[in-house]
Amino acid sequence: MLEKMFKLKENNTSFRTEVVAGLTTFMAMAYILAVNPDILKDTGMNSDAILLATALASFVGCMAMALLANYPFALAPGMGLNAYMAYTVCDKAGMGYSWQIALLAVFVEGLIFIVLSLTNVREAIFNAIPMALKKGVSAGIGLFIAFIGLQNAKLVVDSNSTLLTYVKFVGNFHTIGIGALLALIGLFIIAVLHHKNVKGSILIGIFATWILGMICEAIGLYVPDGKDFYSLYPTFRMIDLGALGTTFGQCFNVDFSGVNILNFITVLFAFLFVDIFDTLGTLIGVSTKANMLDEEGKLPRIRPALLADAIATSVGAIFGTSTTTTYVESSAGVAAGGRTGLSAMVTGLLFLLAIVFAPIFTAIPSFATAPALIFVGFLMISSIISIDFEDITEAVPAYLAMLAMPLMYSISEGIALGVISYVVINLCCGKAKKIKPLMYILAVLFVLKYIFL
Repeated sequence: MLEKMFKLKENNTSFRTEVVAGLTTFMAMAYILAVNPDILKDTGMNSDAILLATALASFVGCMAMALLANYPFALAPGMGLNAYMAYTVCDKAGMGYSWQIALLAVFVEGLIFIVLSLTNVREAIFNAIPMALKKGVSAGIGLFIAFIGLQNAKLVVDSNSTLLTYVKFVGNFHTIGIGALLALIGLFIIAVLHHKNVKGSILIGIFATWILGMICEAIGLYVPDGKDFYSLYPTFRMIDLGALGTTFGQCFNVDFSGVNILNFITVLFAFLFVDIFDTLGTLIGVSTKANMLDEEGKLPRIRPALLADAIATSVGAIFGTSTTTTYVESSAGVAAGGRTGLSAMVTGLLFLLAIVFAPIFTAIPSFATAPALIFVGFLMISSIISIDFEDITEAVPAYLAMLAMPLMYSISEGIALGVISYVVINLCCGKAKKIKPLMYILAVLFVLKYIFL
């Protein structure tokens, strides 16, 4: 049955190889079960509900990819867009929208993505955005994620004189100080393991940091204060499965009073923009490593692969999580020999099984997940390598997009600044011919946003 469904022999693989590949991919991306609730809880959602939604959305996404496209690509709620939802869309200092409205934007974005995946519109959008700007956006999201990690670790703190400064390790060593130090150690652990090609290096780094924290608590180096710093020992409580009811379907229970439609469209576009290009980039990158591209450099069955991604996004929003997308960590499974959807199916089943061990993931402190955020940011910023910095018309817009995201604490502002600057700089430099019509439309929309909002 599995041979007929996934064409194992045709793809020069076996059941054992695909299972190992699926397990490898899961180990490489399971950190999202700890990180996603840690980020999205700042929207006001229940942490248990977020974890359940994360696991279920990942399961649905992986199964859709396996059955529709037969590719070894795994899906889960994406890094970057979860931060955008928590710290831009829902943050009071940002747009201040409720998490229900944010989930509605994700749901609608998924529906639009479904339509785009069934038509040729996706190719038109993809071709309109210059590659350098795509790379800049990816790098900017990386910096944004890393910045959030530094804050979660308390390595970077507020300063009245310089806005930000580094943590004073000595002042509150037994709380903030030791947590920040352990986060640095965790980052070094992940970097070393990654260099040695250890599978699941990020997840191992998270657990290693957490274990070190518990040891520090046992010997008195970490002292819970009962307010902001709690005991690091897991309670092994059963996760509240009923908590999912607090988020399930809430994307349809929204109050639009006080919601600016143009702002909502901007949020929607930001989700859609990043999801489209992050997914396409991941699919092409991983498939290249697996030698899945055809003679023209195209990925066969890319349409059902994109459709699976889009379905997972909308379903994930119904469960109660941010945009679900294809993970670059799928490359770990591909490196282990994964070539078919069976690998993705195994990964999806493991995400479903992970619900049983959910209490472990919910007990992980922020300083233990922070190294994962900082390191994922490093992986994402590497995209700037392929930007031609000798061409100012390409490099400056990418640079501005990248710079704006962490400094303005907003992914959408980075995208807007990148698009506007690209159109203006190229027009002034006499390179109007290379600007696609859609870029003019996007630039005008962003300018109107700044005028009227």
